[in-house]
Amino acid sequence: AFSEQLEQPPLQDLTFAERFALIVDREVLYRSNRRVANLLRNAKLKQPAMAEDINYQHQRNLDKSQFATLLSGGFIYKHHNLLITGPTGCGKSYLACAIGHQACRLGLSVRYISMPRFLEELLIAHADGSYGKFLNQILKIDLLLLDDFGLAPNLTPEQRRDFFNLVDDRHQTKSIIITSQLPIKHWHDYIGEPTLADAILDRLLENSHRLELKGGSLRKEKNVA
Repeated sequence: AFSEQLEQPPLQDLTFAERFALIVDREVLYRSNRRVANLLRNAKLKQPAMAEDINYQHQRNLDKSQFATLLSGGFIYKHHNLLITGPTGCGKSYLACAIGHQACRLGLSVRYISMPRFLEELLIAHADGSYGKFLNQILKIDLLLLDDFGLAPNLTPEQRRDFFNLVDDRHQTKSIIITSQLPIKHWHDYIGEPTLADAILDRLLENSHRLELKGGSLRKEKNVA
């Protein structure tokens, strides 16, 4: 930054303090951009979705002011959850990833994973003895994005216990975004075993925000945002 200042004659007229302030600002911006880049890489978002590209014109029951509030990250700081439901192709994953991308911009840690893949990783963790370590890693993440809840076959008893442990550990301490084609009223049946289903949904639904999308598939259109 200092060498660049020497190559720009107008900047040579600045005082030392002014030139030093420019160097400090440049370094702060560089470190901030690098941190965001690292957070985005670790988030493993499924889609390169950004808030600026959201399509609010499509009739899918997406309220712009509500979504702007979600993008501000307030629900994450309050450790609330977000539940996004709707038919296939209506943009659930894209919207979740847009919020995840914005959370990274805010300096928050994010992790995207599909529910089928999450269950697979839990199975591997049980097999190789890393289950506790795996859950601890997930617990540290500010915002967990669980995509396609309900897409895998009904949960086994072990998967139900694992899912309860995840939700219970993050309850009132971290946030979860869940996307699903299943309406929330069907989640209890999908989870199975009434007692655990009650416990899981109690924690998920408490202080939760909901987006209930409607309409046809956006994948048939050019802009899938």
